[in-house]
Amino acid sequence: MSFSYTEIDPVRQRQLQRRSAAGPFALAEGDELSLHFDAGAVQSRMRTSAPDELVLDYTQMLMGFLLFNPEPKCMAMIGLGGGSLAKYCLRHIKLDHFVAVEIDGDVIAMRAQFAIPPDSKRFRVVHANGAEFVQTRQPPLDVLIVDGFTANGISPMLCTAGFYDNCFARLAANGVLALNFLSSDPKFGSYAARVRESFEDKVISIETPMQGNHILFAFKGNDFPPPQQILKVREEQLAAQHPTDFCQIASKVIGRAKQRVTRKLEF
Repeated sequence: MSFSYTEIDPVRQRQLQRRSAAGPFALAEGDELSLHFDAGAVQSRMRTSAPDELVLDYTQMLMGFLLFNPEPKCMAMIGLGGGSLAKYCLRHIKLDHFVAVEIDGDVIAMRAQFAIPPDSKRFRVVHANGAEFVQTRQPPLDVLIVDGFTANGISPMLCTAGFYDNCFARLAANGVLALNFLSSDPKFGSYAARVRESFEDKVISIETPMQGNHILFAFKGNDFPPPQQILKVREEQLAAQHPTDFCQIASKVIGRAKQRVTRKLEF
């Protein structure tokens, strides 16, 4: 979720407010199609000429989970939105299965408009509560992405200690939880502390360059953080395989990993 529509003329603002009163809506501008819940916030953005591309910075940063688990086979995402992450993962990762969980039926109804592929053996969209989804234990997930926003911000159901405990339990060994938060959320510190508690402090946080998002990667396993040399090797491999700027992502992750090591050495 980003906030890129901050300067809209008053007439356009009123038009968008009337549209948002009826539920989520799509807005086309040139080659781009964006999903909105209200007049100010962009939930998702797609280039119609390249529907599998990751346009928003925070979606690119979320792909940093590949630095921790470079070959996931089973993935899930809470919060479908315009399906940017789902489409990208299906195209660029050799997945066996990907499930997108979305609580808002009106958002799911827009999937064709955002070029989200139909359900198949490899991919499906589930109309369900994401907090309830993680309580089921099968199958274990290699990666779980949480990006479940409403018009009022992140869903409170996706911010509880119990939810993060269930995320940990749902992940396979060496699984990764990737979460998107708004930096402006005054409760972000509390949410991050809960994630660290559930994942035994195996958490790294990075910020997006422009759009005011905090991305958290939480790891279930012993090898955390991976040694810098392993992260560098993975960075080079991923950069050769993906259009996403993994050099920038890896630089942020490695910087945070170094800070973790420094803090431990000080105590």
